[in-house]
Amino acid sequence: MSITLADPRYPIGRFECPETISPDERLNAIAILAALPEDLRNAVEGLGSAQLNTPYREGGWTVRQLVHHIADSHMNAFIRVRLALTEDWPVIKPYDENAWATLHDSTAPIEWSLELIESLHARWVMLLQSLTEVQWLRGYRHPESGETLVDAATLLYAWHSRHHLAHITHLRTREGW
Repeated sequence: MSITLADPRYPIGRFECPETISPDERLNAIAILAALPEDLRNAVEGLGSAQLNTPYREGGWTVRQLVHHIADSHMNAFIRVRLALTEDWPVIKPYDENAWATLHDSTAPIEWSLELIESLHARWVMLLQSLTEVQWLRGYRHPESGETLVDAATLLYAWHSRHHLAHITHLRTREGW
């Protein structure tokens, strides 16, 4: 079975943030973040070293790099939310995710990042479930993309979770793994 994606970089489409975010949309995003550790484990289950070192698309990261990227990205996102909740519109530090994906530790066993993601998401979900309406509307400033509210960041990283899961699952389907 062959799957052809219009743009394999965005298998579920690009992130589009709604103008207003409802409590139900927040709960759905939290549920996606809560499910990611198990969903990600299931997505990579049974993959050998050669499969983990296969790019999800031509010119893209390998499955191994994707798993480590999710850990890196979500650690940054968690810290950004915590900064937004404890400081008045902090300016966050961007990072070069492509450069991070080529550092030596991107060759580490994926189990290290899977365990990190499990613990990180447990704390992140616990924090998000405790937020008041006022806290959801706090935010941070990104030097390149501007202001982001905590609720929008939560939806973004729920999308990010699904986005990279789809990279892996589409690769598995395409390759018959």
